[in-house]
Amino acid sequence: MAISAAIGTPLETCLAQAVDANPALKDAAAVVAAVGRSAVEISERIGRGALGGDLAAAGDHNSDGDVQKALDVIAHESVTAALRGAPVAEVASEEAEEVMRLNPDAPLAVAIDPLDGSSNIGVNMAVGMIFGIRPSIKDPANPLASFTTPGSTQIAAGFVTYGPATALILTLGEGTQSYVLDRTEGRFKLTSPAMSVPPSTKEFAINASNARHWDAPVKAYIEDCQRGTEGPRDKDYNMRWLASLVADIQRVLTRGGVFLYPGDARKNYARGRLRLLYEVAPVAMLVEQAGGAATDGQTRILDIVANGIHERAPLVCGSTEEVTCVATYYAGGKPDAGRSPLFGQRGLMRS
Repeated sequence: MAISAAIGTPLETCLAQAVDANPALKDAAAVVAAVGRSAVEISERIGRGALGGDLAAAGDHNSDGDVQKALDVIAHESVTAALRGAPVAEVASEEAEEVMRLNPDAPLAVAIDPLDGSSNIGVNMAVGMIFGIRPSIKDPANPLASFTTPGSTQIAAGFVTYGPATALILTLGEGTQSYVLDRTEGRFKLTSPAMSVPPSTKEFAINASNARHWDAPVKAYIEDCQRGTEGPRDKDYNMRWLASLVADIQRVLTRGGVFLYPGDARKNYARGRLRLLYEVAPVAMLVEQAGGAATDGQTRILDIVANGIHERAPLVCGSTEEVTCVATYYAGGKPDAGRSPLFGQRGLMRS
């Protein structure tokens, strides 16, 4: 159900209200509460910065080959410990190579990125946590069964942004809400009972430093946005890029916009960099529940089935008009896509 509580209502009260309206959400609400408790703990650790040690210190490599920072490990251990006390059978974490088995008879499975945006740790910029909650499928013949279903099977999804304020963005399947951590009480309180993504926008988010590697439809779309009122989009756009998925998506959910992390021509980037299960699918559910759209450029994200727990997927999400427009470019709506000199190779001498 959509949350109807007053601004400032504690997360626990809102979860209880949701369970009263739909008892089937009882277990998912318990998982969200556990994640929330872990987020409070992690927020306190981040808030101490370097006073609590070098949180950006490099360690081992994670499942995707990225160097783990100290805070990656701290966040992973904190949230895993919290989930052990919740009705969670298994966890797919960015920081673990294989599925982690917690409570075998429990009804739910969780896909989670315990710390998104870890490259921002050492420079005091926003980082976060992303999670999706799914039914646990008991299939001895397929240990990944719980995580190889479409994103539409998610029961709930959310992310935490550790920024100037610590925010929890949450959906239980009917609307998207935001909560902010009240540091004086150590708990999250409701700040927006119904987040809404405007259908149109004049703002896009993409890492433009990779422009030379994009495929033609993405090049053409961004080029037309940058042409502003002189181009086919007939409006002037602003660009934003925070290099933190949770921060960029929270902005989209708060004031609209379109976020793009496409696949590109670089080695190992054909399907982008974001992971489907614990980054892209939860974000897609949150954006759709707020009235936006989310695709891989062409296909609805929540219809995509993962083949492995660390599988990647491109992401285009946010205001529906822009997401639909990008799909039009992919469908061949721009036959000269990417041929403009705006993104062409340049040099001192051109023939």
